[in-house]
Amino acid sequence: MSSTALQTSGLDKNFGALRIARNINFELQRGARHALIGPNGAGKTTLLNLITGVLRPSAGRIQLLGTDITGMGQSKRTRLGLVRTFQINQLFKGLSVLDNVCLAIAERTGVASSLLVPLGHHHQVIDEAMHLLHMLRLDGDAMQLVNQLPYGRQRLLEIVIALGQNPQVLLLDEPAAGVPSAESQLILEVIDSLSDDIAILIIEHDMEIVFRFAKRITVMMTGAILTEGTPNEIAADDRVRAIYLGDY
Repeated sequence: MSSTALQTSGLDKNFGALRIARNINFELQRGARHALIGPNGAGKTTLLNLITGVLRPSAGRIQLLGTDITGMGQSKRTRLGLVRTFQINQLFKGLSVLDNVCLAIAERTGVASSLLVPLGHHHQVIDEAMHLLHMLRLDGDAMQLVNQLPYGRQRLLEIVIALGQNPQVLLLDEPAAGVPSAESQLILEVIDSLSDDIAILIIEHDMEIVFRFAKRITVMMTGAILTEGTPNEIAADDRVRAIYLGDY
């Protein structure tokens, strides 16, 4: 079995004459804890959009667990184990925490079409949802409406929902964005505690989180990869310090 969970080769994206992704060769190992950093406009979210099928590349290819997914739609990529969260959360805020998780699990397991039957009849879905909520310390909020949760706990709920889709590769787009410091530390602890079977890639601007979480860091600049290395190597790189890290 290959040690590579996700790989892009020669990935380009053009809008007419505007080239927003340039020859991106990126590799994420199975079980990785990897961060993607760079200034605003560097192309980080564009890369995630290409990987997940929101955007189609102009050139290059993408492989997930050895399967070429370049031409696949978003839902098929998700079913193969590629799951992401978004910089702005995508929750059903008028439903309960438990309902949000159950919907994700029901979609994955193929029972979503039968949810006209009361949710209480789907004991396996509820049991799995409560197990995931307990793992991420949200079981006490299960019956709360999402719009009543503090924002930091909404970000945790996004991760629960992502886990409910049984990811092999989990892409987290700024999981701590807009979250108070105390709650961002909880998010980091939860991410740290996830199974080693899941390869995790985060986009994050909080360098304290990046350097505590990541075993490897990729730096992007103007739609291309500038460099990649261990946290110590990135922190010592004069180019990265000049364009992004400053005196961190």
